[in-house]
Amino acid sequence: MIYLDTSVALAHLLAEDRHPPDAMWEQTIVSSRLLEYELWCRIHARRLGTSHREAVQALLGRVAFLELIPEVVGRAREPFPVEVRTLDALHLASLHFLKEQVSGVVLASYDQRMLSAARRLKFKTYPLG
Repeated sequence: MIYLDTSVALAHLLAEDRHPPDAMWEQTIVSSRLLEYELWCRIHARRLGTSHREAVQALLGRVAFLELIPEVVGRAREPFPVEVRTLDALHLASLHFLKEQVSGVVLASYDQRMLSAARRLKFKTYPLG
């Protein structure tokens, strides 16, 4: 099971030089509901809402979403071993909650701050190459 960070989803949608391997999409993909909001915010900020609407909807349709339930928000309010940004704290708290429910969850991210925090929290990361 792969926890999808927004950085990977955007790289996939925007055809950046770096992009996740096709094999990753064959796995079970899960993320916080935040992913949906962050994607649309970034897509609209780039004025790509019309041209990328179907691609965003298709990507979101492949993701199982974890809602921001009280346990997740509660963990996000607690300290982290490194400084984290607000939305990263919510993603890491979601990942923490998911890891307690299911074994073998890995984080897919291009964000070095997120990866650093995840490693400090002993989360496994997906090799994006």
